[in-house]
Amino acid sequence: MSCPCGLDKKYADCCEPVIKGDRAAATAEELMRARYTAYTKVKLDFLHESLHPEHREGVDPEASREWAENAEWHSLEILSTKAGGPADDAGQVEFVATYTLEEELQRYHEQAEFDKIKGTWFFREGAPGVRQPIVREEPKIGRNDPCSCGSGKKYKKCCGR
Repeated sequence: MSCPCGLDKKYADCCEPVIKGDRAAATAEELMRARYTAYTKVKLDFLHESLHPEHREGVDPEASREWAENAEWHSLEILSTKAGGPADDAGQVEFVATYTLEEELQRYHEQAEFDKIKGTWFFREGAPGVRQPIVREEPKIGRNDPCSCGSGKKYKKCCGR
């Protein structure tokens, strides 16, 4: 069975050892993948233990259980990572988790912050992910500019219709 985190590895060779406590996550991204997988497997003890000790107060374990049990988990997409490597003490992972809840497809986009304390990575907090604007490499073609296809016509009379 492949790992729910999206890597092309067996669950037993990927996230399971981290979730079971057989080994620590080496990076913030690895912890993020294990936390996603813990939701899919409803492993709430791991979710609690991997939460930063200073951020555990006020967490509603029943709400987490309800979400984990009632969602049909589809995929995890890691959009970016900043720091969070084996030599770092902090890192950030931007991700999108896709799932279905109450027959509605959902996309959970988050910027997750991680801290490493005494060699162990912890999830500190998350903030909603923000879609970044698309930046063009070339200038935008104007309606009266020559068409980029090479026809010699104005863009508005050729490919711009």
